[in-house]
Amino acid sequence: QVQLVESGGGSVQPGESLRLSCAASGSILSISAMGWYRQAPGKQRELVALISRGGSTNYADSVKGRVTISRDKAEKKVYLEMNSLKPEDTAVYYCNASPTSLREYWGQGTQVTVSS
Repeated sequence: QVQLVESGGGSVQPGESLRLSCAASGSILSISAMGWYRQAPGKQRELVALISRGGSTNYADSVKGRVTISRDKAEKKVYLEMNSLKPEDTAVYYCNASPTSLREYWGQGTQVTVSS
């Protein structure tokens, strides 16, 4: 059974930082492209960051320069480090694993709230 378990969300003030973690069961991380998505109230779910099996990364324009996605294969974890957080970063953040174009898995989502 594939399981993605997220942690690290919470409530912070503008300008502060958070690091989200996604712990992946079994070998799913090693065979998958991994991504972080977010969904704000009343909006569609959007891509935040992707890391391919080979390690290349892509970021949404809205977070570029403030966000870093990384993967620790030994620990079976994917991280999303977010700096200089803004109120518009407030959303539920989801971890995603895509081993093939026909199959993907999602974490439960973790709330990030940025407000003063």
